Amino acid sequence: MKLFNDSNWLNSALWYVRQKRDIAIKCIAEWEDLREAASNIKAHTISHLDSYLEEFEKNALKNGIKVHWAADAKEHNQIVESILKKFNAKKIVKSKSMLTEECELNAYLENRGYEVIDTDLGERIVQLAKQKPSHIVLPAIHLKKEQVAKIFKQENSDPEFLTQIAREQLREHFKSADAAISGVNFAIASEGAFVVCTNEGNADLGTSLAKVHIAVMGIEKIVPNLEDLGVFLRLLARSATGQPITTYTSFFKKPSEGKEIHLIIVDNGRSNILKEPTFANALKCIRCGACMNTCPVFRRVGGHEYNYVIPGPIGSNLAASRDIKKYGKLAFASTLCGSCDNVCPVQINLHEQLVAYRGKYKEAVKESKDKYYKFAFYILKYPWVFNAVIKFAKYLPHSLYKRAWGKNRVAPKLAKKSFSEIYKGLK
Repeated sequence: MKLFNDSNWLNSALWYVRQKRDIAIKCIAEWEDLREAASNIKAHTISHLDSYLEEFEKNALKNGIKVHWAADAKEHNQIVESILKKFNAKKIVKSKSMLTEECELNAYLENRGYEVIDTDLGERIVQLAKQKPSHIVLPAIHLKKEQVAKIFKQENSDPEFLTQIAREQLREHFKSADAAISGVNFAIASEGAFVVCTNEGNADLGTSLAKVHIAVMGIEKIVPNLEDLGVFLRLLARSATGQPITTYTSFFKKPSEGKEIHLIIVDNGRSNILKEPTFANALKCIRCGACMNTCPVFRRVGGHEYNYVIPGPIGSNLAASRDIKKYGKLAFASTLCGSCDNVCPVQINLHEQLVAYRGKYKEAVKESKDKYYKFAFYILKYPWVFNAVIKFAKYLPHSLYKRAWGKNRVAPKLAKKSFSEIYKGLK
């Protein structure tokens, strides 16, 4: 199945979400004040991250939550497995968590004989399709309803019908699961509690029925207190989907009788970002996806073209911070228009960071121009060569010019006449 085959459709779908966001924020007169407040809260929190994490752990332990610390993805996965072994759990229902995607938890557990069921509808679709999420909020936005129907082995592509099919199947998995895994949207230091935001209630159902709830969070998810949390809850859903608030905003403070809550706090490279003043702002991110919905590059190529778990402007920053040689080129997948900065609810200077990563990448790699670059340079240098290539290109089969970027796409047909030929005909 093609991962993505209609750039115009994807562009329209994501821009529709961006417009919903624009409508939602106009209902909040103090929107810019909220953004400023959120940015300041995050800046304060990440500059005092050690003390807030210690405060959170102390209060969470008082509440009966078992707290674990993981330095990296490997340790995170090992801790998850150790908890599952303790409860003899073999079947796990998992709600949306980009951190588990980052740590490649599904593959780790499945290779060891565990059954992992993603319960967010978008995540479930891409799991069945054996694909990766293409968006952090809208994991299956790259697929049309007809493709989803094929994944569900159904003839009827009506979205309500397909949702009902998924609900019926997932309900059985919820009932038979041994453990539930969730992400964490916010952790409140003063309360020792954490918040999970969903629109489908899948996190609530999974954690309510299973005997153990394993929650995973990056160290940057901390907010100082409930008053600060209120600022972020007003910003998150409006920025992500144009909703006033997510349908389910669930607080977890202590386990139910006879059950356990285990919380894993993960670094996995975040401390390295914190060390660099130029890039530390990226840790303010609340994973709303607004920068992706507005980015002209992301809207046209889709999330799978970014070779990192989180795509778009924020993903390009986070990836480059992890491995500049491997991911630094992603900093060039941007027009530097600044639209991502304008919509970011916590005022991350994304495009400025991308510029900085471009310089850092060039210093780290010092690569010579490859043969394709040299060929393009030669073509563009001489107009007569450029015109000849354009005239000849339309007779080439698509397979010769699609390369890696086009292998999962339906390539557009070249026009019979180039712009230059049309322009000359008008004279």
